[in-house]
Amino acid sequence: MEDDLPTVTVRLWRADAIVLFDWLMSTDLDSVPVTHPAQKQALVDLLSRLEWAAEGDVTGATAEEIAAAQQEVARDMGW
Repeated sequence: MEDDLPTVTVRLWRADAIVLFDWLMSTDLDSVPVTHPAQKQALVDLLSRLEWAAEGDVTGATAEEIAAAQQEVARDMGW
């Protein structure tokens, strides 16, 4: 049962969550290079947790909010 599995808590900056959610929703996960099937499954799990944890806030971001989040996250890249 999934509830019995060990978990970790990760706090994300809202802009990061928006960027990640948008990318995961728009990416063909079958085309993402992986070296083990578990990596693809972990991305699917991350997407589902983002949908659950941020329902309406991140999942309902407008195109303008996504663009603003991308700018905020890119500004902090430092490389």
